[in-house]
Amino acid sequence: MKLPSLHFQMLALPALGVIVSRMALQRALNPMPDFVRKALDEEGLHGTYEARPDYQKNDYLGWIARAKRPETQAKRLRQMLGELKSGGIYMKMRWNG
Repeated sequence: MKLPSLHFQMLALPALGVIVSRMALQRALNPMPDFVRKALDEEGLHGTYEARPDYQKNDYLGWIARAKRPETQAKRLRQMLGELKSGGIYMKMRWNG
């Protein structure tokens, strides 16, 4: 199992005499399977998908790919497509993007 890498960023605010350190988590990027690309194209949702934040696109792809059974992959793909169609929903949660 590959662990996510951590990156530290320093932010200087000289006018305030402040230096802030912030930790950023970087996750592995999940590739888009051909069947997901085909479904997005067939449903006319590729643009809607691309408009979502990178973390959502990556989460959807990883979630679908981690399914062990084809039936589970299909169910997760249907959920993603439905959420993209309706808008304002991400992983069954309200999203104001």
